Amino acid sequence: MLTGKQKRHLRSLAHHLTPIFQVGKGGVNENLIRQIEETLEVRELLKVSILNNNDDDKDEVARELAEGAGAELVQLIGKTVVLYKESKENKRIELPR
Repeated sequence: MLTGKQKRHLRSLAHHLTPIFQVGKGGVNENLIRQIEETLEVRELLKVSILNNNDDDKDEVARELAEGAGAELVQLIGKTVVLYKESKENKRIELPR
């Protein structure tokens, strides 16, 4: 579980990132979650955008992505989700205590 200070730090790092994945009409599926898990192992922090043609609740989509990938939901702003998961092999981000 991330503290407020850690989330604030991650939000500042994520500010300059562009969304890598998009959740569209098909919603959240196994393939999308697997790709997000693999990308999180390499990058640790990423953005996912929820497209306008997705009819699901954005809070529900963000929760499904975080739980499916085993990641922490850092932020949901508008239709952009920021996810963080500490990498086992490529640890780059040092979280404040």
